[in-house]
Amino acid sequence: MKPLTRFEIARIIGARALQLALGAPPLIKPSKEDTPYAVAKRELEQKVLPMAVLRVYADGTTERVEL
Repeated sequence: MKPLTRFEIARIIGARALQLALGAPPLIKPSKEDTPYAVAKRELEQKVLPMAVLRVYADGTTERVEL
């Protein structure tokens, strides 16, 4: 797996935290005091998110990076 950039990590955590805040079921067991951000960050660290990053390069090629 290719490493994610800090911008991709921020985008993934932000998008997942928004989903959780709007009522999406968590993919891990959260504790009572966990925020949507903390849950999203742990989901990414534990590699349980069914997401992919699509990178589009200047020469027109694309690359799909599975999480």
